[in-house]
Amino acid sequence: MAEITKVKPGTLTDFGDGFHHIRGSFKLGGVLDLGTHCALVELPDGRFVFLDSYTLDDDLKAKVDALTDNGRKVAAIINLHPFHTLHCEWMAKAYPDAKLYGTKRHHEKFPELKWESGHCEAGALDGLFGDALEFSIPEGVQMVCEDENVHFSSVLAFHRPSGTIFVDDTLSCIKAPFPLSLLPITGKLAFHPTLAKALEPNPHAADAFREWAIHMGQDWADARRVATAHNTTMELNAGEFPEKVGAALGRISKILEKHRTVPRSAE
Repeated sequence: MAEITKVKPGTLTDFGDGFHHIRGSFKLGGVLDLGTHCALVELPDGRFVFLDSYTLDDDLKAKVDALTDNGRKVAAIINLHPFHTLHCEWMAKAYPDAKLYGTKRHHEKFPELKWESGHCEAGALDGLFGDALEFSIPEGVQMVCEDENVHFSSVLAFHRPSGTIFVDDTLSCIKAPFPLSLLPITGKLAFHPTLAKALEPNPHAADAFREWAIHMGQDWADARRVATAHNTTMELNAGEFPEKVGAALGRISKILEKHRTVPRSAE
């Protein structure tokens, strides 16, 4: 059975095979710590890549520097979620020789930064890191919605050597303290609750999203964990990920079915 764990902010966890996961702090209203994350991934050639940006405190910075020859081995910083932008400037400044990748929104929000050409959601990352890192872009949903409170979409990353799926808001692992942990929705892998608002405004979007999710689950069936942005990581048994994705799709079936009735005039 899958197990969901929570790790306190400011922690670097070695998942093995070159994947170092960093838990960070993100306080809603300055009070409730929802958490955030980034990861430092070692490539087969000894270089390192950051997934997402985060402002490292002195202790975390020292640990990262010890792994990366004081940052000289950091080859790239890949920003995967268009709305996770608070730490982009800090990280670009901290590792100025690293290639900087982002979504279209990152480029527009920080035009002064030295972005690599192409956007993450447009396939700019495909094949850049060999077999070590694979990326998946959700289909049938808008990467950036007109309502900027909708943060559903992001580019998902899979580090096959460690079996780690790194994802921001698109997927979440729901873990609540007792007695809330007894509710049927907790302890599960789930799609972000803003899906209904993120789907493209045409009736075909629901099936496009469903097919993407099914194929992603199958392609990454050997995943051993899912590390999500907001505080939790789900450890998986062998071959369990497709089942978790299927169950998550089952819980949103009514949302998808309703969206299939969107008038064709909205296409």
